Amino acid sequence: MKPLRILFLASEADPFVKVGGLGDVAGSLPYALQSLGQDLDVRLVIPFHPSIRAEGLTLVRETVFTIPHYGREVPAQVFCTDVKGLPVYLISGAPVTGSLKVYDPNPKADGEKYVFFSMAALEMARRLEWRPDVVHANDWHTAPAVYAVRRMQNDPFWQGVKTVFSVHNLGYMGAEAENALLAYGLPPVEEPLLPEWARRQPMGQALWAADAIVAVSPSYAEEIQTPEYGYGLETYLQAHSEKITGIVNGIDYSLWNPAKDSALEANFDVTRLEERARNKANLQAQFGLTELPDAPLLAMVTRFDFQKGVDIALNALRMVTAQPWQAILLGTGNATLEEAARLLEAHFHHRVAAVIRFDARLSRQIYGGADILLMPSRYEPCGLAQMIAMRYGAIPLARATGGLRDTIADGRTGFLFTEPSPSVMAAAIRRAIHAYRNRETWQAMQRAAMAEDFSWEKSARQYADLYQSL
Repeated sequence: MKPLRILFLASEADPFVKVGGLGDVAGSLPYALQSLGQDLDVRLVIPFHPSIRAEGLTLVRETVFTIPHYGREVPAQVFCTDVKGLPVYLISGAPVTGSLKVYDPNPKADGEKYVFFSMAALEMARRLEWRPDVVHANDWHTAPAVYAVRRMQNDPFWQGVKTVFSVHNLGYMGAEAENALLAYGLPPVEEPLLPEWARRQPMGQALWAADAIVAVSPSYAEEIQTPEYGYGLETYLQAHSEKITGIVNGIDYSLWNPAKDSALEANFDVTRLEERARNKANLQAQFGLTELPDAPLLAMVTRFDFQKGVDIALNALRMVTAQPWQAILLGTGNATLEEAARLLEAHFHHRVAAVIRFDARLSRQIYGGADILLMPSRYEPCGLAQMIAMRYGAIPLARATGGLRDTIADGRTGFLFTEPSPSVMAAAIRRAIHAYRNRETWQAMQRAAMAEDFSWEKSARQYADLYQSL
């Protein structure tokens, strides 16, 4: 049998370009799929963003063509490189090169960029005479490709090609892409169960057109079918629940390994947990926190956003000042939340460090030295930080939502709380501090957390099974 051909589309992919969690996923899942064996032929396609540096890349220009746009033609170029045996295609053209950022502050420019990219990725496959069996798109940025494949089922090249659409965050639908969709020949869908506005947006169109919808955790697959998380699309999703599944994202264990991580003061593994104390001491020294052996070091490594529940955490910490703890808060984002974090540090300078910046190296040091990672998200489709924390022996304390609920076992590998409120989170923090006081209990939790398997191989097999079923 010929291997299944998978055309994998994403707006970002590590190591080429990474803005958020999607970059981690698209930078790992295609490789994991390819490494499963000879039954999958995976090709990754991303835009050739100006921020991608060509130095060090062996690029071959594969093909040049044009994409129809309102009676004119938009030129596109396709370059190819190979990374660890995976063919990666980078698509260039004026809509891509005209924007310096991966996600443009002007949403209409983003709409033009990503509709163009989606259509060019499909035309690329035709020009290369490489007919995929499955087109796998991610979030609204590549959603137009799913809709276009559905519309081209009378075309012999695309007839019978199946589509998988991964929803990493339903809240971002590409609302300003309507004009670009029309310009590239993608009219509104006719589906009475979708709100009228959703029929004209990339997310709604892809949900309608996809043969399979994947939410990035089983709990999130359920949550998007409810009014609280469905953003008005829950009626349609409930009616088509048979094509929705949830597959948890993974992490690359070769990139996240406390035994070899050069960012850490001391490397360790589950058999050398005592070495971890040096990493905690290093963090305390960096930020002028007193070494207190009986006080857990709490931490947040996050985007400062209300979705992430940063305000909940800051208020909860103020409720537990009678307890022994220290905290390091790392991230940037909403100015109000940044200022609230600085204020907490000012009020408790001996026990709180607010580090308002993006710092990848420091984030690794926090995973390897903090005792507890706080993740009080109002919603969290999957989340990667809790998996990384567990890999590094930091116990996650999180709200029981989405992928957090699916990956953390309350009382065994972490602590969960239900209601997104400071008082409920404060109770969970007190519970965690009480557990921390018992060295045997705490180390048992650390070992259980570090033993969890969140490698991409497990998730990749679930995706491979889905492709085969289609």
